Amino acid sequence: MSQHKSLQTSGGIVVKRNVLKRYERVDLLKKRGQWKAGDRVTSLRKTKPDV
Repeated sequence: MSQHKSLQTSGGIVVKRNVLKRYERVDLLKKRGQWKAGDRVTSLRKTKPDV
């Protein structure tokens, strides 16, 4: 079964997401020095994606 043309995504357009996945937030906090090994993965601080 094929997908309708209105539901297909074009390969060239990349949309910037507003919400990060948990592992992306942890990686970003590690890079900024705000998260260290042993910290809880739940209830992470709010982070804005890098530009």
